[in-house]
Amino acid sequence: MIEHERPQPALNVPTVILVSIAALVIIHFYSFHIASPAGFNHLLVDYAFFPIRFDVEARAEFGEFFSGGLAGASLSLVSYGFLHADWLHLTVNAFWMLVFGSALARRFGTLRFLLISLIGSAAGALLHLAAHWGSPVPVVGASAAVSAHMACAARFAFVPYGPLGRPRSNHPGAYFLPALSIMGMGRNVQVVSFLGIWFLINLLFGLGSGVVAGDTAIAWQAHIGGLLAGLILFPLLDPVAEQE
Repeated sequence: MIEHERPQPALNVPTVILVSIAALVIIHFYSFHIASPAGFNHLLVDYAFFPIRFDVEARAEFGEFFSGGLAGASLSLVSYGFLHADWLHLTVNAFWMLVFGSALARRFGTLRFLLISLIGSAAGALLHLAAHWGSPVPVVGASAAVSAHMACAARFAFVPYGPLGRPRSNHPGAYFLPALSIMGMGRNVQVVSFLGIWFLINLLFGLGSGVVAGDTAIAWQAHIGGLLAGLILFPLLDPVAEQE
């Protein structure tokens, strides 16, 4: 066990989580309550993820609609994560980031947490792109990044004496216990139950309508992409594994 004796702040939420959620709230408030309709449309067109932007033939037809060419399209692989369809969408993502992102941020620190968040967003967008090549429907939301947080946290949070394990521990060292392997996750009832419910919820979203707030899509494939990125990349970014 790797013990990290650190004083715990009165508000036991990592600063990067508070700042991230605050940024999402400010952007959403500006988008829906301050920006003009034309300004909102510019935000959506420039920063939401449109699969059609990666289709060369479609881009030739709609090129004047989007700015930035391939660079702008590439930026949208992560920028879409800062936009949300409505307050409910934002609240759900903020809640799960608070739960699982906080645990991960304590273990990873700020830079690694931000890195896996960006990679999770991009991985989610790319999986959605593969499933919806050429689609003109925009995708928004931090769900793919949050899914990466969940996947990473599941590797260590559910171990015995972990922050979500049985028995559970609130000791600072609980966030730095050795992580489960992929095989070990399959033998942990809590992890299997959590991931099973998570996949079931996403399946229900996939079978139902994927469109929220007019023509803005919340894509379940992006959730899967973020989760897979977190599962695969966790060992490469885990600072505890580097110290063992």
